[in-house]
Amino acid sequence: MELGRITAALAAAGAGALVLAAALGGGAALAQGHGEAEQFPSPGKDVFDRNCAACHAGADPQSRAPALRALQTMSASTLTTALTSGVMRAQGAALSPRDLRDVVAWLAAPDAPAGTAWIESHRCPASRRTVDLKPAATLAGWGAGPENTRRLSAAKAGLKTADLGRLEVAWSFALPRTTALRSQPVIVGSTMFYAATQANTLLALDTRTGCVKWAVETPAGIRTSLAFGPLGPRGPLALIGGDNAGQLQAIDPRDGKLIWRVDPRHDKTAPLTGSPLLVGGRILVPISASDVAAAGRPTFECCKAHGALAALDAATGKVLWTFHTMAAAQPLGRKNAAGTDVYGPSGAPIWSSPAVDVRRGLVLTGTGENTSPPATGTSDSVVALDLATGKVRWTHQALRDDVWNMSCPSGRDSGRKPGVNCFFYDSASVLRDHDFGAGPVVFRQGGRDVVLAGQKSGDVWALDAGSGKVLWRRTFGPGTALGGVHWGIATDGVRVFAPVSDPGVPDAVSGAGLHAIDVASGRIAWEWKAGADCGGGRDARVAGCAFHYGLSAAPLVIDGAVLAGSLDGKLWIFDAATGKVLGVHDTAQPFKPVNGLPGAGGSIDATGVFAGDGMVFVNSGYGQFNQQAGNVLVAFRPKR
Repeated sequence: MELGRITAALAAAGAGALVLAAALGGGAALAQGHGEAEQFPSPGKDVFDRNCAACHAGADPQSRAPALRALQTMSASTLTTALTSGVMRAQGAALSPRDLRDVVAWLAAPDAPAGTAWIESHRCPASRRTVDLKPAATLAGWGAGPENTRRLSAAKAGLKTADLGRLEVAWSFALPRTTALRSQPVIVGSTMFYAATQANTLLALDTRTGCVKWAVETPAGIRTSLAFGPLGPRGPLALIGGDNAGQLQAIDPRDGKLIWRVDPRHDKTAPLTGSPLLVGGRILVPISASDVAAAGRPTFECCKAHGALAALDAATGKVLWTFHTMAAAQPLGRKNAAGTDVYGPSGAPIWSSPAVDVRRGLVLTGTGENTSPPATGTSDSVVALDLATGKVRWTHQALRDDVWNMSCPSGRDSGRKPGVNCFFYDSASVLRDHDFGAGPVVFRQGGRDVVLAGQKSGDVWALDAGSGKVLWRRTFGPGTALGGVHWGIATDGVRVFAPVSDPGVPDAVSGAGLHAIDVASGRIAWEWKAGADCGGGRDARVAGCAFHYGLSAAPLVIDGAVLAGSLDGKLWIFDAATGKVLGVHDTAQPFKPVNGLPGAGGSIDATGVFAGDGMVFVNSGYGQFNQQAGNVLVAFRPKR
């Protein structure tokens, strides 16, 4: 299961006026802000305690729901939308209109319209507002190319290894109504096209100064990373991204105008999380599934949704083919303990970005767990599809019988009792939620083509590109539903680099850190172990710093260095060959953004680090999963 999709709607519109307090670890400030309500009986608090506290009130590092402190930074409109039409609509449907109104009133920070001052205050001079699309894109998509290597040469990035050891902050840009930054931009020449997801705004920023070339409000916040390229053989250049409403947008990079907006989904409840890939006149769109969270409600008919991957004609947005991870769910002929009908099979969402092996005409994609039985042969798998037709060429299933949803404990050794929609608890399910969240990588070396894939089990797999046969497997730590290899891996052409987060796992067995594997042999080249750093006031600035310190965000290779962001807000720079730490920068702190808004960094997760035009950029702040919120894009340059 893609962990971000559970709470995407709660984060979709961002935070209100208390975002800075939250970003600074402002639990005390938030408690004070709601303190008056605590002095008197509150019907909203009673609703929260009865219906929400089990998921949102704890400090469990394995919790998938936003913590209470994060909910309290959200506006009433954000919370209401989430509970009525967003990802939490199943939970909201169980509340009476009065209960829903009361709990929103108790939780919500005051609505704080952002206006446009945060944009207008830092407009580029007229001489710097031109968007030049003639240079080749430095970063045109999630994987820095169709093979998903996440590798930039020194020439492409404008940075050498020596430069990366002497970085300093050049500028920062703060985003309003924001607790989590998740989208990777496109960088072409001196322009960064950046999706401010929670502010429903797409920006064209000058890479060197952060000034705004243009800004447009999008129909819905773009939550995937952006892709860039021509819309067909003779089509215009476009920016492409999936939004919070499940629509795919194609946007003119010259001025931000919408070219087309289409719905590629087979299931209108499914979120778009994995980044689209534009290749050969086609747009490949990963499609996730939404039932995993709704299954926490006893009266929910668990479960019907399943994942898919759609191929669209780039010129028109028309769906050419759709690969379904399984057939449509059917009634299982039984009821759960609450008397609700149950369905299956379901699940196997696709929430990572695909890769393409152009030589073989293959699309490689990863899937997640089943959410109801019967278990299928496509869950927790790497699947190779024919690019032209979407037909399956081969499947590698890494973990069988992983049927799980949010009414289930994570593993049979957790001690937690199953909820009613874990009605299959006494079956063979391993209850692990060990998705392939790290998109597959096509690796070419010495005449052999290899598919590399990272799994939340803590495993890195090397598969033969032609057949899917396992070449080697390396395991780092026990893996967790929120840990293992989470968002991505990268390669320098010799080694593959696997970040591991493992929040809450004891140090003695944790794999938290960065692991380098020689691809040809499968041997470990080097390892770096992450550790907690709560000194110097960081315990006040970083929520749960004692266990949120591993590496979850996808790394990036530049020249001979590997850049990776940690859950405690640090940017780490390693020598790719040796693992030597070349530099470290703490972004979990206050900033003075160039656009005048209050700004503070936090956890680095999802798409944390990217680069181009001689600059390194960090998305600092990710207020999901009890992690530290933040609202700043931070730009680094080599010291002069």
